[in-house]
Amino acid sequence: MNLSLHDTLKARLGGKHCAVLGVGISNTPLIDFLLDLGAAVSAYDQKTRDALGDLPDKLEGKGVTLTLGSAAFDEITADVIFKSPGIRPDIPGILRAVDKGAELTSEMQLFFEYCPCHTIAITGSDGKTTTTTLISKILEADGKRVFLGGNIGAPLLPRIYDMTPDDYAVAELSSFQLQVMTRSPEVAVITNITPNHLNWHTGMEEYTEAKANILRFQENGTRAVLNYDNEITRALATRVAGEVTFVSTACKPDAPSAAYVEDGNVCLDGQPIMERSAILLPGRHNLENYLSATAALKGLVAPASIEKVARTFGGVEHRCELVRRLNGVRYYNSSIDSSPTRTMAALSNFPEKVIAICGGYDKHIPYEPLGTPLCRRAKVVLLTGATAPQIKEAVMASPAYAPGAPILVDCTDLADAVAKAHAIAKDGDVVLLSPASASFDSFKNFEERGKFFKTKVNELK
Repeated sequence: MNLSLHDTLKARLGGKHCAVLGVGISNTPLIDFLLDLGAAVSAYDQKTRDALGDLPDKLEGKGVTLTLGSAAFDEITADVIFKSPGIRPDIPGILRAVDKGAELTSEMQLFFEYCPCHTIAITGSDGKTTTTTLISKILEADGKRVFLGGNIGAPLLPRIYDMTPDDYAVAELSSFQLQVMTRSPEVAVITNITPNHLNWHTGMEEYTEAKANILRFQENGTRAVLNYDNEITRALATRVAGEVTFVSTACKPDAPSAAYVEDGNVCLDGQPIMERSAILLPGRHNLENYLSATAALKGLVAPASIEKVARTFGGVEHRCELVRRLNGVRYYNSSIDSSPTRTMAALSNFPEKVIAICGGYDKHIPYEPLGTPLCRRAKVVLLTGATAPQIKEAVMASPAYAPGAPILVDCTDLADAVAKAHAIAKDGDVVLLSPASASFDSFKNFEERGKFFKTKVNELK
């Protein structure tokens, strides 16, 4: 444990009244961290006590003062306020508390203020989880010690005492987290910026500025990795204080530093790093993710470490994750695809027509847009769950549909769908779980559904 860092943080927060907005299991480590420093902690959450289960009793047993219910954020009393990412910073209760002298911060802000090791952070509308995971795995393959966190992995702040100057902290950051931050990483990656979370942000301008905040506090000697093919992201190059490395799957950017594809190779600044065909993950967007990771790790790892991960990494769990190869058939788990648009994106990853497993809980969303992509991208559609009739109707109503193209198969449940996929599939086929529906008809969440699918696939003989 880094005792000097602990003393520094204790001097900053010990004896202070800290308010944690948003309780939940995810904030429990933060509360424990603050209590360890000698802070007086109050926790605020708009959920009722009953909705939080036994957590309120546990927190009060540690000396935490709770304010719960719909009006919890109306009056906040604290020296320092730690805001959870999903809470807007401009709600009246926060603004009143700040006017009275409270400092507004967050777990991630405090981590970046005091982090003793190298920092790499990734944001973007799409691809950030896979890119973050790739960067972490490549660093590990190169022999580096890595702390993975942010939106994925364990919270980083409670692990700060174990970090050394030679280590790397790799963080996935959302627009919610970035909006109030006043620190930037040594290497900042923006995979792309497209309309997203506009029900939470006031508009596209605020959303873009929140993403751009990852660059705002960089200094000379830092790096920014930007998607050259995304107009909004490319335009942010003018704001970068350090070096810019562009990423493109479409061209060789006219820039001093860039990662791109040329003559079948992934290249960085004119040098081939590996063959494009080395990448196990399917789809152009995964090529883009590898280019982003390669650019972020410029000068930090050997090309052999990038290629090693490319040839072995089967994907982030439940996101077009390669589960198994059996008799020449590849089985992919994309259980996270709980909407037609996500399934449409998943289908586009594969050049061949797939055997798709679709269906699940009915969220009363339209399935008509999925009909034509399934006709064009699937040879067989195995249908299960409450939405099976709607998906079948969408396919048969598509102008691209012809009887038997795709073949439509009704299944009693997911286990039956896996069994029928196994019976149908031949050498060279792809079986893809991409439900286009939520999981709640049969499973607690998409993770449980994906794990069930993987179990059934791995039981196949």
